[in-house]
Amino acid sequence: MIPLEIIKKYYIEDSELFTILVSHSKAVAHKALAIADIHPELNIDRQFVDESAVLHDIGIFLTDAPNIQCFGSYPYICHGYLGADLMRKEGFNKHALVCERHTGAGLSKKEIIQRNFLLPHRDMLPETIEEKLICFADKFYSKSNPEKEKTIDQIRRALSKYGLSSVQRWDEMMKLFYE
Repeated sequence: MIPLEIIKKYYIEDSELFTILVSHSKAVAHKALAIADIHPELNIDRQFVDESAVLHDIGIFLTDAPNIQCFGSYPYICHGYLGADLMRKEGFNKHALVCERHTGAGLSKKEIIQRNFLLPHRDMLPETIEEKLICFADKFYSKSNPEKEKTIDQIRRALSKYGLSSVQRWDEMMKLFYE
């Protein structure tokens, strides 16, 4: 599998959106692989992490987020499950789960219903070590400023919009990967 070839099926290569997506995704992949390198005891599948980190946000073009050149019709929070649908269509079910489970620090069915998110009513929580790693690494970079790494305090504040459970899940990932 060549992740950029899959992205090129859905994005115009010389577009600003393509550049935003690929810059962000490569930063996430680099961060995730660097963390994997310092944790050989976790037996992380580096190839899968590299592929999935590049593809985790493939669904953004379907959302309405003009500040990052996305002019679709869905709310931005939907990009994970929309990307998962694309990856399933491409035949990559494991990669689809990374797309679906990386939003916030993952979202439970209960949180989705309670917060009235326009998402399918099912758990979308990272389960495997690779899913957790990509979810974790993703939070360090925004698409609007992909070169600048966020601080832990900035990440925790941003996650608070998804609720305390999201912050607590990220803190658990922090212990797993940073402590």
